[in-house]
Amino acid sequence: MDMNEIKEIFFQECEEQLAELESGLLKLNDGDRDPETVNAVFRAVHSIKGGAGAFGLDDLVAFAHVFETTLDCVRSNKLEPNQDVLKVMLKSADVLADLTNAARDGGSVDESRSRGLVKELEALANGELPSPSASAEAPAPKTTAKVAPPAPAPTSKPTDDSGFQPVPFSFDDFGGEDDAGGMPTYEVIFKPRYELYSKGNDATLLLRDLSRLGEMTIYCNTDDLPGLEELDPEGAYFFWNVTIKTDKGEDAIRTVFEFAEWDCELTVKPVEEARADATSNDELPMVPVPFDLSILDETGAMEEVSASDARETAAAVAAAETASNVTQMVAARVEKKESAAAAAAAASAAAQNNAAGAGQTIRVDLDRVDRLINLVGELVINQAMLSQSVIENDTTGTSSINMGLEELQQLTREIQDSVMAIRAQPVKPVFQRMSRIVREIADMTGKSIRLITEGENTEVDKTVIDKLAEPLTHMIRNAVDHGIETPEKRAAAGKNTEGTVRLTAKHRSGRILIELADDGAGINREKVRQKAIDNDLIPADSNLSDEEIDNLIFLPGFSTADKISDISGRGVGMDVVKRSIQALGGRINITSKPGHGSVFTMSLPLTLAVLDGMVVTVAGQTLVVPLTAIVETLQPEAAAIHSFGANHRLISIRNSFCPLVDVGRILNFRATQANPVEGVALLVESEGGGQRALMVDAIQGQRQVVIKSLEANYTHVPGIAAATILGDGRVALILDVDAVVGASRGQSLKAEMSLAAVG
Repeated sequence: MDMNEIKEIFFQECEEQLAELESGLLKLNDGDRDPETVNAVFRAVHSIKGGAGAFGLDDLVAFAHVFETTLDCVRSNKLEPNQDVLKVMLKSADVLADLTNAARDGGSVDESRSRGLVKELEALANGELPSPSASAEAPAPKTTAKVAPPAPAPTSKPTDDSGFQPVPFSFDDFGGEDDAGGMPTYEVIFKPRYELYSKGNDATLLLRDLSRLGEMTIYCNTDDLPGLEELDPEGAYFFWNVTIKTDKGEDAIRTVFEFAEWDCELTVKPVEEARADATSNDELPMVPVPFDLSILDETGAMEEVSASDARETAAAVAAAETASNVTQMVAARVEKKESAAAAAAAASAAAQNNAAGAGQTIRVDLDRVDRLINLVGELVINQAMLSQSVIENDTTGTSSINMGLEELQQLTREIQDSVMAIRAQPVKPVFQRMSRIVREIADMTGKSIRLITEGENTEVDKTVIDKLAEPLTHMIRNAVDHGIETPEKRAAAGKNTEGTVRLTAKHRSGRILIELADDGAGINREKVRQKAIDNDLIPADSNLSDEEIDNLIFLPGFSTADKISDISGRGVGMDVVKRSIQALGGRINITSKPGHGSVFTMSLPLTLAVLDGMVVTVAGQTLVVPLTAIVETLQPEAAAIHSFGANHRLISIRNSFCPLVDVGRILNFRATQANPVEGVALLVESEGGGQRALMVDAIQGQRQVVIKSLEANYTHVPGIAAATILGDGRVALILDVDAVVGASRGQSLKAEMSLAAVG
């Protein structure tokens, strides 16, 4: 593996760490004060900093170091993570992500913004809390206390004619050599855990790097080394006491161990403080207690103690001045042995758990997964073609070949489901990305907005997730800029000055529904209608329903903004949303209530690879109707058919009436409506609500088909979602149920884009 591959893995891990960072900060912003959440946020920044240091990404390391220092103040309870503090940290997380992307792609970052955040983070670390109204009010001018100039030193008159003048002098200024301008001295205790060695680190290399900071003396402590029969080859028994003279400071010492910080016990103290602690620990009051020296003769109980332990115990007894000291030392030795054994057992169990957990996931290049899915799709097509050939040539239907084909079909289905599950991913990464957009647009517009996400763990095909970011971005910008009112207008309307945008994902009928709701002013339909007339998008005398007026915002070039800004005004945002959703085989609906807000609902397929469908025949053409849209199938009777108006018909189903839609007539497969009694009705339910009975000529059967894009190979066809290849090699069109239902309501399909029957 070369350095470029290692670097790519680092950036992949950075994406995970950045997602963990933002998730943790949002939890803290919602009031979560769990120490583990704070630790997770700190670890994320620390990991990015450590990896960036290995690749020499100085800008990223410098910013992460300041960010990490501030987070450490939160972790040590020196800084309260209130809303103002977290606002700075969320912005810092955005800059950290920008620096990571710039390091990977070679771009640049706004240096003025990053420098400003560095100053804010340093101020927080120094205990200077931001003012809650700092964003709304100009900062108050700083007042500097005037310091009186120092009084001139009194001049002493000479004591004699020779000019001798006495000078005050203190012998306290003469200390030892270390105190007379020498470099600071630190005492370092470095005690590795077994995890340090299991990750390929070497304690001697760390100590070598430490020696480069200054003059160093080192002592290796082997007190914890057990006997050979108890020695664990993967254990860690040595630790080092280091005394180092350096002018680099404590931070430089800790930086040497930053890659191993989580895998060792590290103590760094100035030597004076360390000696003071040692003195206070040694000067314990001695209380005489009765002591039976015969316990020292009970060597049978000490047989399992190693030779080194026995020598240490004997030396300690010889050096003890009182029976109290001997009792304390023996008890401490026994307790130490027991605690060491318990710690070793716990460490062993943790190692097993970590080893088991580490083997549960692997990184696989997405191109390999895509190729696997394509091959499985071809397998499904060939399996269907093989089954079709056997059925056409075998009239008995009881041969062993048919049985084998049924087993092959089940096995193929299981393989396909398993492969599709590999590509299924939660929408959480996309939802988290929207948090930053809300913060940035809210700052630009001077609004206070809270984003609430639900259903982040809803899974969908990765291809769908990758293409969700752009339409969601435009919708979020639209909701924040146009939907949510300013704090003043919200207060005047009796609303909370903080607006709410809610982003929700859920599964329904084999599809994924993503809803974006805001509690803003809703769509001003009169303004939308007038704007469309002014832009010559609709005639001035057009009579539109509320739903049709709402959908005008999706027209190219339409915008209700009074002036063009960095956020909106060019009329391309919602047009991009609709085209992106349609390209994914989905649709979008709007529900708006003036004064209460709007809800945008996107309905998308869970995958763009396979589909369970009902194969039907319409005017000699073969179509596939998605099975998730079908409620039931029925054979119409003449008594159940009722005419309604000139061209509409209804079918009676269990004492209720449902519109009957001739699919062949809607798609221009035939010029006149067919007799419903001679066909089959498919009762479907559309995303827009309500049911329709789609009339087809015949049903061929239910099959799982591989989806092939029409737009990529031909062009977009209204009423048709995609295409597929059947078992006999023919191409079948996959019906867009919602488009057909919409056409039955009067939203006619474009004649030039309709499909004509091919003989």
